Amino acid sequence: MAAWLRRRSGAPLYDQAFGDRALAEGCQDMVMGRWEGARDLLAERPRDDWDRRAHRLRLLADAAANRRTVDVWQASDPANPDAAVLRAETEVMRMFAGARTGTLPGKESLDRAARMCLQASDLAPEDPHPYVSLVALGRLYEGGDPYIGQWWKELRDRDLYHREGHHQALRYLSARWHGSHGEANNFAWEAASYAPPGSSLAILPQVARAEQYRYQTEAEGRTAIGLAFHWNGERARWDLRTALEKWINHRTVPQAQDVADLNYLAHGLVHAGMEGEATAIFGLLDNRATRIPWSYSGDAESLFVRWRDKVTA
Repeated sequence: MAAWLRRRSGAPLYDQAFGDRALAEGCQDMVMGRWEGARDLLAERPRDDWDRRAHRLRLLADAAANRRTVDVWQASDPANPDAAVLRAETEVMRMFAGARTGTLPGKESLDRAARMCLQASDLAPEDPHPYVSLVALGRLYEGGDPYIGQWWKELRDRDLYHREGHHQALRYLSARWHGSHGEANNFAWEAASYAPPGSSLAILPQVARAEQYRYQTEAEGRTAIGLAFHWNGERARWDLRTALEKWINHRTVPQAQDVADLNYLAHGLVHAGMEGEATAIFGLLDNRATRIPWSYSGDAESLFVRWRDKVTA
């Protein structure tokens, strides 16, 4: 990890950009009303690095959601596909921000955001991200989006193993939104099974498990029926061993969102009693933490530090 990112204390490092310094600077520019950095950042990517592009688009959109920066950029360059894709993702972020206030956006607003995504796809026909935005947006429709199957097909036609797309689809199918624990788990297991060696999609069952735990504990408390062996049952341990074998043992080139996925893996391993296997994962993390999923089990920072120190002592 670059020295400028390190902390002198034993506290974990929280960096939403996951070490992508150009992205962090681009987000700061967006907040300050400057879009040129985002333009240059999105233009420079390798055409097939959809994982890094998705990571950059989502963080830039999050930074832009409370500003008009991306709107100004697109208005000044309406034919620019990157401006259109980022504007569409930003509009989806705005819809979710509105939903967090307690009132779901109306169908007219959601349809307008969906049209932005489709217009962005027209300008960037090879880019899967407008359909990632649509799959995410679909969660906000009452009863779900009737076109979700079509959007999912369009996304996979562009990138069969798109990391962010699968995570958004998993959320759509969760009990919190428009599915059930069974649907989410089955989707995660299927995605992990068809993912190629070295793909972080192998961690999806652990993501589904963490989201189920969060949902059930919020609704029923941590003594809810069925959670006794939630983390350390045989199926949980099998999923973790599969992720180690299929992803970690074949992992060659780090991906843009590996920090998030490695945190899910480390969290699952220590809660399953697989502390020996967790040692190597904490080594790969190099003290880089994420609040989720650690916060689902208690105080995120203290849990990360306690397990980090225990397994790497």
